[in-house]
Amino acid sequence: MSNAPSKTSKKLVIALIVVFVLPVVLAKLALDNDWFNRGATNKGNLLNPVLDVSAVLETEAPKWRLVYTLPENCDKTCENALFSINQVWLALGKESDRAQAVVIVTESSDEQAVAKISEMPSLHAVEASKENVNKSFKSVSGDAIFVVDTLNNAMLYYPVDGDKDVAVMESRNILADVRKLMKLSRIG
Repeated sequence: MSNAPSKTSKKLVIALIVVFVLPVVLAKLALDNDWFNRGATNKGNLLNPVLDVSAVLETEAPKWRLVYTLPENCDKTCENALFSINQVWLALGKESDRAQAVVIVTESSDEQAVAKISEMPSLHAVEASKENVNKSFKSVSGDAIFVVDTLNNAMLYYPVDGDKDVAVMESRNILADVRKLMKLSRIG
């Protein structure tokens, strides 16, 4: 008779180990072996390491920025980028005072596009040398919109597309990321 209670107590101990220890072991294996996609909420491409763009934006007050570098020839892709950063800044609404839509203009930038920028009051043109722009954005294609934090670190970028519909959809992604960053930030 005394043999029966010890068998049930052994089964109980094994059951408890299976119920409490097995999920922990499986979770550890899942994390170590990348059995699932890790959670990421950003919609843009993360820059790792971040790019220091202080050489280009050194004289500017600390704000969140949407930055685009104006190329030599402003084609449909360039026009879509200008439209996108303008619309994202406008869509920020009451938070727009914490952000700035910046277009970096170099000595070789398209003159007609520079004139268009001056007609858009929400776009802020910053003049910089081509050398500083190349040094700041050396590791990423210049034909992209960058999200720059208040410490002048470019942290996210979004490639710009020539198709207007794709550019509008990418603008929504930019807006979602900027709103999230500004919500979590106490600076700027």
